Amino acid sequence: MAALASPGARILIVEDEFLVALQFEDILAEGGHAVLGTLPDAASVADLAEAPDVALVDLNLRDGLTGPSVARDLASRFGARVIYVTANPGQIDKPAATAVGIVQKPFSRQAILAAIAYAMAGGCGTDRPAELEPLAQA
Repeated sequence: MAALASPGARILIVEDEFLVALQFEDILAEGGHAVLGTLPDAASVADLAEAPDVALVDLNLRDGLTGPSVARDLASRFGARVIYVTANPGQIDKPAATAVGIVQKPFSRQAILAAIAYAMAGGCGTDRPAELEPLAQA
């Protein structure tokens, strides 16, 4: 099966569950993407120097419910497109300016790759993948 997103997207994984992070890494490598790193908490993200194209961000990280603020930080510092990957989308208090949507856990390979393709295409329009939920507008 061909990758859905154009090769070469630089992806940051913000996830504290080791097995979930490994699953992301496998999906992204098979999809032709470069993984910039896997970071488990807000302090690790604060030290990030290289700009990702897309960030897959869980909400509840090693240091608590810091995913929403991490996403806003990545958006403001790097302009990274944010895809929230969570089982608790109601915990997103204020979405990052560059957030394109939510992939619910548990997720599939197809859902992750389709969300990345959508984000890399600009994250707007009617071609939103069914697996990528829109963000609630505050």
